[in-house]
Amino acid sequence: MFKKTLITGTMAVITLVSAAVPAFAATSQVSALGAASSTPSAAQVAVVAISPEEAASLQFMREEEKLAHDVYAALYEQWGLALFDNIAASERNHTDAIASLLDLYGVADPAADKGPGEFTNEDLQALYDELAAQGSQSLADAIKVGATIEEVDILDLQARLDETGTASIRQVYSNLVSGSENHLRAFVSTLKIQTGETYVPQYLSQAAYDAIISAAGNQGGGNGSGNRGGGGGRR
Repeated sequence: MFKKTLITGTMAVITLVSAAVPAFAATSQVSALGAASSTPSAAQVAVVAISPEEAASLQFMREEEKLAHDVYAALYEQWGLALFDNIAASERNHTDAIASLLDLYGVADPAADKGPGEFTNEDLQALYDELAAQGSQSLADAIKVGATIEEVDILDLQARLDETGTASIRQVYSNLVSGSENHLRAFVSTLKIQTGETYVPQYLSQAAYDAIISAAGNQGGGNGSGNRGGGGGRR
């Protein structure tokens, strides 16, 4: 579906930004931005430099989390399923948490002055257009789009966790992984309730997917309580 596009986009943005961005140091306070549960306070963050790769990672994740928010907001407008509205609000907290880190380390925000469905990264722009169109086909397709976005988000965050040793970044990424796992469970259960279909993972291994789905009691971190209000919706 869009695996190749996303992987290509990830590598492209890291390459482009890494070449242009110097090491960054935390010199300002963390902005609240409605994401206090995901973002460490300034008192918790030592003044440290981050690498160009870490800066590029933050910039990419800022727009990837925005993509999730914007897709869900558009799908809520079309289908009226409360789950999309709930999770869109959570994704707003996710992207704001990344924005706080960009501000903390003095890294340019690629989502600044971008409206809904607008992205600096061309690959993410194309991906948004593709997913919004796919989700508009039916309510079932819309819910599957949501689940697939969360799979990709989990994998991208886990990969970036492995690439950074900066405590403040690791804390935010870890919280967002927990939130995305909650969202994935919510989409999967809602697909079953709404359509009777059993979701098949597109990117996660079956073992990793099963482990996430079976951990239904995990509601920690990342403002991930997106499993409320899953009923209703326009067919």
